[in-house]
Amino acid sequence: MINAVFFAAEIVMGVMAGSAALQADALDFFGDAANYAISLSVASMALAWRSRAAMLKGATMLTFACWVLGNTAWHAWVGTLPQAETMGIVGALALIANAGVAGMFWRFRGGDANMRSVWICARNDAIGNLAVLLAALGVFGTGTGWPDVAVAAIMGGLGLHGGWQIVCHAQRERQGVSHRRGEPAIPGSAA
Repeated sequence: MINAVFFAAEIVMGVMAGSAALQADALDFFGDAANYAISLSVASMALAWRSRAAMLKGATMLTFACWVLGNTAWHAWVGTLPQAETMGIVGALALIANAGVAGMFWRFRGGDANMRSVWICARNDAIGNLAVLLAALGVFGTGTGWPDVAVAAIMGGLGLHGGWQIVCHAQRERQGVSHRRGEPAIPGSAA
């Protein structure tokens, strides 16, 4: 619920402020709300199902990261100058929310791919919020949009890295489950 509410607030404020970093963070909130719902729905299922869910979440994170990078490139191209004050206020509120969520999921950071993905999402959000605050200071101090673009690009890169980690972990789990049952690791494969 926290992530869904902050997605709605940040996407509106990000567009109003002209901030690629806030829009990137908003999209991350949306992805996390969906990811948490998926994680909770498969938490009691067999490892194979949890791994499949993690694979879907990782692929979703990769897709969102590509959108963030494309949106960031557009902001760089048109030379958007975001509103630093709005970025700072929204970024600070989002940091408080995400720090609380990350605290709730701290114990899952070493779990299976499904639960680890929850921790990675929460961790990435808190890091992203700190970066948005730095971008707001940079925009305020320089009077240019480049700090916003730089932070949004970093957030997109972080999303790519996190999504890739989740996909790789889920794939290893799927292979381990399939090998234990004597089935091919991937449908149609000989291994």
